[in-house]
Formats: sequence, C-alpha cells, structure tokens
Amino acid sequence: MAASCGGGSSTGGGGETVSTPTPTSGGDFAGFDIIEHGTYNEPWAAAFVPGTNVIVITEKSGAIRGKNVDNERAIFFEGVPEVDYGGQGGLGDVAFLPSEAGTSLSGRTIYLSWAEAGPGDTRGAVVGRGKLLCEEHQTCAITGLDVIWRQDKTSGRGHYSHRIVFSPDEQYMYVASGDRQKKDPAQDLSNNLGTVVRLNLDGTPAAGNPWGDDIWSYGHRNVLGMDFDAAGRLWEVEHGPKGGDELNLVTRGANYGWPVRSNGVNYNGTNIPDHSPDDGFTKPVVGWTPVIAPGNMTILDGTLFSGWKGDALISGLATEALIRVSFSGETAREVARYDMGKRIRSVIEGPDGALWVLEDGEGGRLLELRPG
Repeated sequence: MAASCGGGSSTGGGGETVSTPTPTSGGDFAGFDIIEHGTYNEPWAAAFVPGTNVIVITEKSGAIRGKNVDNERAIFFEGVPEVDYGGQGGLGDVAFLPSEAGTSLSGRTIYLSWAEAGPGDTRGAVVGRGKLLCEEHQTCAITGLDVIWRQDKTSGRGHYSHRIVFSPDEQYMYVASGDRQKKDPAQDLSNNLGTVVRLNLDGTPAAGNPWGDDIWSYGHRNVLGMDFDAAGRLWEVEHGPKGGDELNLVTRGANYGWPVRSNGVNYNGTNIPDHSPDDGFTKPVVGWTPVIAPGNMTILDGTLFSGWKGDALISGLATEALIRVSFSGETAREVARYDMGKRIRSVIEGPDGALWVLEDGEGGRLLELRPG
C-alpha cells in the first residue's frame, strides 16, 4: 500500500497515490492514504457486489461501469435502461442483495433507480429490478429489468432523491422520494412526493405501512442518503433550502415538517418557521446551517478506521468534504470534517473497510481511502 502523502499532489491513472486531505477536526486522525482508480462522467452512486471486489458505478447520463478493484479489470454493462437525463435527473442508485453474496456475478439481482419521462413534459423517479448475466467477469447484461415502483410524475427536473436501501433482514426496501421542488405535496398523503416509501422486494407496498399504501414517512425535501445502524434504526440525510440540512431518524408515520417547518430560509431570503417543540412535527436530530449539501451517507461497519465503527460518513458537495457523525442511541453529533478539495458525490465502505469515494461532475475520480 502506498505511503501517506502529507502535502502536494500527483495525478494519473488507476493505482496512483494522491495527496491526503487534512482533517478540520477529529482528534488523533492523521489523514488518509489515497489511491486513484480512474475517472467517471458525472458519477452518481456506487456499490460493491456482495462477496466480491467488484465495484459498480452509475453515471447520471445513463451508463453503468464496473471494475474489479484487485486487478483494475473493467466490466461493461449492457441492457441499461433509457433515462430522462437533465437537471438533477438521470441514472441514480444501484443496489444488490447481501444475501446473494458469492464469487460469481451472474444470477445476481440488481436494483436501479432512474428518472423516467412521462406524458405532457412530466417525469419522475422509478426503481427497476433485473438479473445479471455475465461472461468471464468482463461483460454483464442486465436481463428482465422491470420497473417495480414509480414516483408520482410532475414537471421539472429536480429533487428526485431515489436512494435505495434494504432493511437488515432484507424483508423490505426503502426508497427516498423527493418533493420534486414542489414543496406542498410533501404534506399531502395522496401522492408519494416528499416521502420515504417502504416496499416489499418486488416493489409492492409493504404490510404495516401507516396508511396502507407505500408511504412510511413524509414531510421530506430532498433525501440523498439513507442507511441502517447496527441496532436496525433507519437514518436519512436531506438537503434543506438555504440552510437547514437535516439528519433524521426515520420512523413509522412520522412527519418531518417540510415545507411548513425548516431551520433554513427560502432561497429568496423569505422566512420559513423554524422547528419548535410544540409544532407537532418530528425534529431533525442534527441540523446544518450553513448547509453541508449532502451527496449520500454510509454507516460504517468495519474496523479499519480505528474508533469509527458505527459512525456515519456523509459526502459533501458544496462543502467539498467528508463529514463524520457519531451516534449515541437516537442522538447524534458531527465529530469531524475532512477537506477533500473537490465536490464529493458518494462515499461507501468496501469489503475490507476501506472507503471508496466518488468526486462529482465530469471527470470525477474514484478514490480509495485508507488510514494514513
């Protein structure tokens, strides 16, 4: 493994060491060893195929690219769905079932989210499920890809959210459904905008949802990160307006207040009432003003980074940082922020506990982070 770099930088292809950022806080942490693994065009999400060292990356314009990180061998994907690309829309999340862990890629179930065009200049997020058919770990075709859930369609190309996470027992799938920049629908249970939905793995509404349809919680704005902690609690991080980014504990039937309450203000400076103890809404566990502009969130399960197990790492877009949050039961606090010098779209944990980071935008690098 490459030695830690304390300053300066170098650039290049896969496997080359680059500079390590200095933490703005975080105690004894000495920085990262960082190795580059190539560049991507507007990468949006990444996931390791369980039981393998293959990372799969979605690009917003509609491509999926895979790589075996042991030998840098590229894996090409066919049968990718047509996406409605533009604004914040395009190809979104990718997810695999941990219960299907093994050495072969063929036969795996793959879940994808993307923006889909509708009638009359409308669009909305969807989730699709298919199977991988792979040849010698070089080419994988997505077969039998069916749309199994749809967000209610509306105009515009913002706030799709469309993050996917499975419950620890794999009985349920949770999908984030953004407010699509329409605000008021997030308080209207006749649609699924501004919600977190709870589904069976085939996309049908799960039994026990509070209103008998797919909605689990509502009053959300633009959820871009979701994960379960070791105790089985579901956490999400979402964009506020001008100020008021939120980390929320997601519970059955809870209303998180958007757009009636927010600790931020509208972009034009007009006021939104702050959360108050008696407002009847579920309050954020952590709030950020100025915003951190989250890209995604992962809760760490490994021990490679000493003392970080159980903490959340949030990728920061405008903050160009990784934000570390520590939990204590149902409370949480930010404990460190690591300057990365670029907008960070995604951070996930690899099979051995290393962090895998995607920079945002065209030419966004895939970076492997290890303790320095």
